[in-house]
Amino acid sequence: MEQENNRIAVIGIVVEEERSVEALNDILHTYRQYIIGRMGIPYRQKGISIISIAVDAPQDVISALSGRVGKLPGVSSKTAYAAHG
Repeated sequence: MEQENNRIAVIGIVVEEERSVEALNDILHTYRQYIIGRMGIPYRQKGISIISIAVDAPQDVISALSGRVGKLPGVSSKTAYAAHG
């Protein structure tokens, strides 16, 4: 997995539609080899979930993952990249 062209990034995900959770988990499972860690916070008062995913992957893989996640109904995602790494 460790390659020179890999990037380190954090993908922030906000889930507002519970019906999209299973599809989201399927996508994350597909990319599991690139995931360093995952933290999920259920915000019950607002009825949403906030998830952060740390990844170490090639740029195109990170873009594909974030794009697939962001296309799910009721799911938003943004990616922040490390300056180095």
